[in-house]
Amino acid sequence: MTTSSISLINPATEETFRTLEMTSEAEVGAILERMRAAQQQWRAVPVSERVEICRGFVDAFRKMRESVALDVTRQMGKPLTQAQREVDTMLDRAETMLRIAPSALQDELLEPRAGFRRFIRHEPLGIVLDIPAWNYPLLIAVNVVIPALLAGNAVLIKHARLTPLCGDAFIHAFRQTNLPRDLVASIHVGHETIARLIRHREVDFISFTGSVEGGREVYRQASAQLLDMGLELGGKDPALVCEDANFDFAVPNLVDGAFYNTGQSCCAIERIYVMRPLFARFVDAFVAEVKKYSVGDPENPATGIGPLAQPKALDFLKHQVDRAVEAGARVLTGGKRMPGKGYFFEPTVLVDVNHGMELMSEESFGPVIGIMAVDSEEEGIRLMNDSQYGLTASIWTEDVERGESLSNAVAAGTVYLNRCDYLDPELAWVGIKDSGHGCTLSRLGFHHLTRPKSFNMRTQTTG
Repeated sequence: MTTSSISLINPATEETFRTLEMTSEAEVGAILERMRAAQQQWRAVPVSERVEICRGFVDAFRKMRESVALDVTRQMGKPLTQAQREVDTMLDRAETMLRIAPSALQDELLEPRAGFRRFIRHEPLGIVLDIPAWNYPLLIAVNVVIPALLAGNAVLIKHARLTPLCGDAFIHAFRQTNLPRDLVASIHVGHETIARLIRHREVDFISFTGSVEGGREVYRQASAQLLDMGLELGGKDPALVCEDANFDFAVPNLVDGAFYNTGQSCCAIERIYVMRPLFARFVDAFVAEVKKYSVGDPENPATGIGPLAQPKALDFLKHQVDRAVEAGARVLTGGKRMPGKGYFFEPTVLVDVNHGMELMSEESFGPVIGIMAVDSEEEGIRLMNDSQYGLTASIWTEDVERGESLSNAVAAGTVYLNRCDYLDPELAWVGIKDSGHGCTLSRLGFHHLTRPKSFNMRTQTTG
């Protein structure tokens, strides 16, 4: 296969700022061959030594903070201050996984039985193919790369088409450590190459983050080969604001949860349900807070909302808004593309919405939010669960006991109380329904990147 190039377009300027060469089929084959050999040696390295080597990655990446953050901004439009924060959060997440790895990966000893020694060992899978998404290109990648290496695997990174420099940044940082050179690699290839790797079982596990449609296709290919995989897919994450919520705290935090990273987050707040007595006041305050946000050049430190990552999102959001208005919704602010260069869409708030509208049922993945009044908490929970998705949800109330009770009734992988759009690496990151399959982070995330091996050892054969 002849190599070709990929042009990276800055979504704020619509100009090409970098060109990369695609990885040839021959190169991919050679990489995998070397990787397989390196992994056989790496699996024998004690976990404590793996931790120290990967700690060097954290130190090396920290020195790259400014250049990597700028690359993120120019690849997918994230405001630079948010890109810098992503680097910092990524490093903190990596350090958390380094800290919990020894206990998560240690042998599980069973109760003693006379004459026997029994335990379960968590063994590496082999080569992990990581396919991260572009919206949080560092955080999504680190969720798999570091735990997979700590678990004794090799990792092949195929980053999203919009953010390939992020995969390369991981490799550059690892080159500054004592990690075996061929244990981790970044490739720039198309869908057909990934399909071939799966079809020929050249990898042992696949982690995919992206659209529901993309996840279904990868799952179909992998299941045909009996390959295990993890999927993090879409979301339409709801919030329920109870009458006793801390109003002045809830409003700005929900605005941030809806519009941070220009709304391009799988766990962004995309629909809000407010108890009717609080509704009018909440909507007024929410819109006022949204209007404080500065939209524009993502390299300007004052910018709060940057461009969308790709032009097709502009038409998609406009379609959702227009269809909702045709069905009776009202736009209180925003609602259209901003004039001039760049893929900018106005931060948009709608009311008089319902679940018959795509805006309230299909993932928006942009700076658009619908707000509904509800007459009871039971109605709010019913509407929160009325979705094909189930990644996160949030409850806002000062009554912690009631908040926990309501959370038990919510169908989601993570339920927040008085917070949203946040990921704690010590908790399992999971989705239900169309939001995903499998688990990353926490001690449980390590178990998805290993296979259990049981040891049933008779230690006494006489007497």
